[in-house]
Amino acid sequence: MRIGIDFDNTIVSYDSVFHQVALEKALIPGDLAVSKLSVRDYLRRAGLEQTWIEMQGYVYGARMDDAAFYPGVLDFLRWGRDNDVEMYIISHKTKHPFAGPQYDLHQAARAWVNRHLGDGTNPYIRAESVYFELTKDAKLARIGALGCDVFIDDLPEIIEAPAFPRSTEGVLFDPDGHHLDFKLVRVKNWQQLQKHIAQKSSRATS
Repeated sequence: MRIGIDFDNTIVSYDSVFHQVALEKALIPGDLAVSKLSVRDYLRRAGLEQTWIEMQGYVYGARMDDAAFYPGVLDFLRWGRDNDVEMYIISHKTKHPFAGPQYDLHQAARAWVNRHLGDGTNPYIRAESVYFELTKDAKLARIGALGCDVFIDDLPEIIEAPAFPRSTEGVLFDPDGHHLDFKLVRVKNWQQLQKHIAQKSSRATS
């Protein structure tokens, strides 16, 4: 089985780091909910859209190593590796921020993968199986080119895109329940995802 996995907001959770950075810069009140969306919405309401744009570049670049992974990610990746599942990270991400210092966002993300997704010198996903594409169209093409049986993403627009491969099962990762009306497979955590994949694999081999 081949499984493709989105990166931002699927493997990586930015809730705590965005909240921390906004507090450090005295941009939000201390009692604001600890979530990326709460910070974004607060800054936009305050007329600080440009500040939000620059903060994204700073977080995805200089502060990338402070980002956390979602609970259960490591268990899932370890399970996949130990069960000979071919796993790929396939994400779309600009090379540099739209505003502010020109951090290499691809390099920062790869460094995060190398540091966090493995046990010692034994990675859960090989470096050559990590793809950061510049556009959504290139991401969709990569999913198809790699022949993914399943692809996990936090964006319905990716899974529902006309170019999403018909032979790939799209699974929506929706931990906060933002897309309850999504008609296809939706999971709220990595434990649910692992159960779904294990059942799918068992059916395929029975």
